[in-house]
Amino acid sequence: MSAPAYGVLRQVSPTASVLLENNPSSMTLEGTNSWVLRGPGAAGSVVVDPGYEDVEHLTLLAGTGAVELIILTHHHPDHAEGAPWLAERVGAPVRAFDESLCIDGKSLVDGEVVEAAGLEITVLHTPGHTADSVSLRTGEQILTGDTILGRGTTVLHDLGDYLRSLRKLIELPAGTVGLPGHGPELPDLAATAREYLAHREERLDQVRSALKVLGADATPRQVVEVVYADVDKALWVPAEWSVQAQLDYLRSEDGE
Repeated sequence: MSAPAYGVLRQVSPTASVLLENNPSSMTLEGTNSWVLRGPGAAGSVVVDPGYEDVEHLTLLAGTGAVELIILTHHHPDHAEGAPWLAERVGAPVRAFDESLCIDGKSLVDGEVVEAAGLEITVLHTPGHTADSVSLRTGEQILTGDTILGRGTTVLHDLGDYLRSLRKLIELPAGTVGLPGHGPELPDLAATAREYLAHREERLDQVRSALKVLGADATPRQVVEVVYADVDKALWVPAEWSVQAQLDYLRSEDGE
């Protein structure tokens, strides 16, 4: 794998470019992808997920040209923290599904078409990673935030919501390109969503099997030690969050 190109605006398609923030970690992979969207001939752009309040990164984003709008895919600080700073710097409103994140703009609505920077951007509410997660479709590409990553799997807040979101993304036309919040682009997002769904169903089966051995009252940590035994222990804490979501899902099923 080549070294990450921090500080370099990389064009991915005729309407989308990405600026990689220098915040690599086990959770953010190489760093946060801040997307710059601009239609052909448009004077301004839409910036999606400015990242942390990292002044160097945000200054580079501001230097890409006029910004009409800032959109957040969800509230996590590695995507949203820098939005107020950038909004003030470039004089653009901020929109998100969570109204508390908005600045001089209204909250996003599922199915809404946002017209900005010469583009039509369709909002898809895709909760699961967080309750306020959205994906943004423009043309034959869709920005997924942390709902689907460019590599590996995401941490879950609500598994039921997440499975429904995956089924929504599976319905996208074949060849729709995924532009994730972390990691490389995905050439066929619907195919990746199917792989994610199969993986989640496999993990659920593994958790069910673990509970038969450990007992129905097993803690997330106990389940992680069985199901994620082959995973780097540095990832066990976020794995506990996902296991908690799986346990909540299974226990809600049992209660129905």
